[in-house]
Amino acid sequence: TSSHTRVGILNNPSSKIREDNTAIARGILTAFLTQNNSNLKSFLSKLTKEETAKSLAAGTKIVKFLIPGMDDDTFEKKYNTLGLDIIKTHQMFCQEVLKLLPGQMAVVSNGR
Repeated sequence: TSSHTRVGILNNPSSKIREDNTAIARGILTAFLTQNNSNLKSFLSKLTKEETAKSLAAGTKIVKFLIPGMDDDTFEKKYNTLGLDIIKTHQMFCQEVLKLLPGQMAVVSNGR
C-alpha cells in the first residue's frame, strides 16, 4: 500500500527445475524485469489464480494471460530467453544462505 515499499521474489522449488514446471515462476520474474508497477500488480494477480496455474500446467502459453497495457513484445522476448539458471540460483541462495528446506517459504525483510 506504500509507494516506498519494494517487493522481490526468490524461488525455492521443492521439485526438479524444468521448463514445464516453472512457467509461473518465470512469468513472475519476467514481469518484474519488463513491466511497470501498475501492469506488474495486475498481471501478478492474474498469474496467482488457481485456474491460471491449471491452464498453464495443461499447456496454455503464458502470453494468453498478458493484460492490456503490458509491453507484450518485451515480455515475450525476455520470457523466451530467461533460462532456468536464475531459478536454480534462487534455489541455491534460499537453501545455502537462508537455510530453507526445499519448498519452504519465508519472508525476508530489511526495513526500518
